[in-house]
Amino acid sequence: MTDWLDRVRWDRDGLVPVIAQEAATGDVLMFAWMNREALSRTAALRQAVYFSRSRQKLWHKGEESGHFQDVHEIRIDCDQDVVLLKITQRGHEPGIACHTGRHSCFYERLEGDHWVAVDPVLKDPETIYR
Repeated sequence: MTDWLDRVRWDRDGLVPVIAQEAATGDVLMFAWMNREALSRTAALRQAVYFSRSRQKLWHKGEESGHFQDVHEIRIDCDQDVVLLKITQRGHEPGIACHTGRHSCFYERLEGDHWVAVDPVLKDPETIYR
């Protein structure tokens, strides 16, 4: 049954923005996109599957890095146009969600008139991706 997928307000490209939030801490780890198939697979697998706009294909988070996202909850906002995943980030180096080797993709903070990286690299990304 896919009635729940019909309630999502997909954009003109058939995508919906998705926020991945760490269930245990509430940290926002990343932002990505899903198409209908990615959201359906995420619900079925209970692991995050996104749609890569640059590669124009589905992307099972962790397929290359080993940093998978186990999905505990899937929520939708009041306008049905943003999805929130409550996840546990796991893998070879637990806690790395960002392709830069950091815990979160939101590692830069605006200080005055420039961006400053305030979160450490936990693992060199050159050693993460196959």
